[in-house]
Amino acid sequence: MSLVPRPKAVFLDLDGTVYEVESAIPGASIAVDALRKAGLPLRFITNTSRMSRRAVLQGLNGMGISAQLDELYTTGVAAASWLKSCGIERVSLLLPESALEDFSDLVVDDDRPQAVVVGDLGPAWSFEHLNRAFRAILNGAQLVATHRNRYWKTSDGLTLDAGAFVAALEYASGVEATLVGKPSSQFFQTAADSLEVSIRDVVMTGDDLQNDVAGIQQVGGRGVLVRTGKFRQEELDSSSVHPDAIVDSIADLPDLLL
Repeated sequence: MSLVPRPKAVFLDLDGTVYEVESAIPGASIAVDALRKAGLPLRFITNTSRMSRRAVLQGLNGMGISAQLDELYTTGVAAASWLKSCGIERVSLLLPESALEDFSDLVVDDDRPQAVVVGDLGPAWSFEHLNRAFRAILNGAQLVATHRNRYWKTSDGLTLDAGAFVAALEYASGVEATLVGKPSSQFFQTAADSLEVSIRDVVMTGDDLQNDVAGIQQVGGRGVLVRTGKFRQEELDSSSVHPDAIVDSIADLPDLLL
C-alpha cells in the first residue's frame, strides 16, 4: 500500500508515535532516517508541555532519533509566541519546572497574571492550582490551553491529561480557552509555513485520531494513524474520522510514503 500523491513534507507526532514511555518505538530511527534520505523535510509536532523544546530534543537524540532543534514544534514554543504576539507579559504557568525555559521572555506572576497557561502538571495538580487559576480568570486573565488532550499513555496505563483540567476551568469560569496546540489550525499552519510548503502537501502521522488525524484533515492535509501509543480500536470503530491510512507503527511509514 502507498499513499498517492507523495507528500512534500511529513509531520510526526512524538509521544506514542516516535517513542512510548521514553523508549523509541522499534524501527522509529530507521524510519526517520529513510524519510530524510528520500528528501522529505520533517517536523516533529508535539502537544507535550511537560518539558522544554530543548529537553525534548535531548530526549530524542538520547533514544537514537536524529533531529535538530528547528525541526521541533512544541506547544510551549507556540504558546510563548502567541502570548508575545498579543502583548501579554505577565503569566501564571501551570506547567512543570522542566517546561519553563520556553517562557523565559515572560514574567511569571501568579498574583496578577494577564494569562493563565494550562499544560501538563501531571501528579502535581491540586485544588490550590485550579482555584488560583479560576480566580485569576475571573479577574480578567486569559485562559490559554497548550492542548486539550483527554488522556495519554504512561508506564502504568492511560492517564488523565491537561484537557480535563482545561475543561474544569472553562466550566467553572464560563471562559473558553484559547488553544495553541494540536488540533489548532494555526499550529499546523505555522509548522507548514516553516517548511515553505502548502498544508495540502503535508502528511501528519500520529496515534491520536482527533488531534493528529482529524486536526490535519480539517486544514486540508492528510492524516496517517499508527496503532501504537494510545491508539484504541474501539475509538476508531465508533468515530466519524477516517484516516487516509492506518499502519501498525512508524516503522511502516517509509513503505507507505516512498
